[in-house]
Amino acid sequence: MEYKYKAIRDIILKHIPGVGNYETSIKGLRIVRRNNPTDFLRCFYTPSCILVLQGVKHMLYGEENLIYSKGQYVVSCTDIPVSSRVVEATENEPFVVLILELDSSIISGLLLETKLTRTIDSNDKSIAIANTDEELLDAFYRLAQLLDKNVSEQRILSPIIIKEIYYRLLVGPLGNQLCLINTKGTSSNQIVQAISFIKDKYSEKLNMDKIAKSVNMAPSSFYRNFKKVTQVSPLQYQKQLKLYEAQRLMLSGEHNAESASYIVGYESPTQFSREYKKMFGNPPKTDIKKLAV
Repeated sequence: MEYKYKAIRDIILKHIPGVGNYETSIKGLRIVRRNNPTDFLRCFYTPSCILVLQGVKHMLYGEENLIYSKGQYVVSCTDIPVSSRVVEATENEPFVVLILELDSSIISGLLLETKLTRTIDSNDKSIAIANTDEELLDAFYRLAQLLDKNVSEQRILSPIIIKEIYYRLLVGPLGNQLCLINTKGTSSNQIVQAISFIKDKYSEKLNMDKIAKSVNMAPSSFYRNFKKVTQVSPLQYQKQLKLYEAQRLMLSGEHNAESASYIVGYESPTQFSREYKKMFGNPPKTDIKKLAV
């Protein structure tokens, strides 16, 4: 297995110019490289599988401290707000991960096709870490090898290998989380539907009780299950979405703090600046200047 970790790392590092986050020519596959440890940064983990090829990262998910490193993978079942930092990385041995986006429609189809069933466990988390087994690593190795092939070969073969990776995840130690999130009628799936609605309407004033009703949940059950999945309340979740989007708009260079605050739904730039500083640790202008370096 050690050989395959090095082989995957060497293949993907050929396809990126240096430190950063990169899309690849394979749809849904991204590469992240860091050469130095970082401070904690707030971000959203989207539905994805993160394969760690080198280095160590520390993540705060609600009140949980999670450490993941080479030989492990992370599954994020839906869009989850977290804080994370790179713990171990150097120029000679950078922190390197492959990130594969998870397509819920393919996973739901696999669940129907394979008739996989799992026991509901109240301890299951929407983000979890497991050790990578040989079958999963081999599938990622073959997917990485496609980066050296022509686009037509990637287009034909990558969906086949990605579907295999999904299957390996479903039958692996974190399969229960994926089953619950992607099975219609489970409370976890209902929360995912609510998250999708909040994401689409994040800049609007939302009635969370109405959203609960729209996914067939009583308000009390909705609030309880929402926090179980995301570790924050629905209103806190919406606020974080607004602030992340405002940060993205300002980093684009096309908006200042005032215009970004109005776009994401704030009526007062002063309130926006206050909440931005509370979340990111610096006022908007200072934070963007720091991130843009």
